[in-house]
Amino acid sequence: MQALFAAGEFDVATLFFAKFNSVISQVPTALQIIPARIEKLEGEGAAALSTVPYEYEPSEEAIVEELLPRNISVQIFRALLENGASFYGAQMSAMDNATRNAGEMIGKLQLSYNRQRRAQITKELIEIISGVEAL
Repeated sequence: MQALFAAGEFDVATLFFAKFNSVISQVPTALQIIPARIEKLEGEGAAALSTVPYEYEPSEEAIVEELLPRNISVQIFRALLENGASFYGAQMSAMDNATRNAGEMIGKLQLSYNRQRRAQITKELIEIISGVEAL
C-alpha cells in the first residue's frame, strides 16, 4: 500500500469501519491511515518535548520506515476488531429483541388458546345441561 502511495497511485487512504461503543451503539468512523495524521501536542506537554534534545539510534528516518508499516497494519487490524465487535453487538441486540418479541407472542397465543378452550368447554357443558333438561 505504501508503494502505491509513493508511486502516486492515490493521495489519501481512508479506512471506514463501525466503532464499537456498546452493544446498542456503534459509530460509523473514518480513519485516515495514509498519509499518517500526526496530532500536535498543546500546553505543558508540548513545551516540555520541544525543549529536550533527543538522540536516536538508528536514525529517525530508519525508525519511521520500520514503524509506519506496522502502524498501518495495527490500524487496519484495530478497525477489523472494532467492526467485528460492532457486528456481534448488533447481532446480540437483534437476537435479544427477537427472543423478547417471541416470548410476548407466545404469551398472547397461550391466552387466546386458553380462552377458546374455556369457551368450548362452556359450550359443551351448556349442551349437556340442555340435553338433560330436555329429558
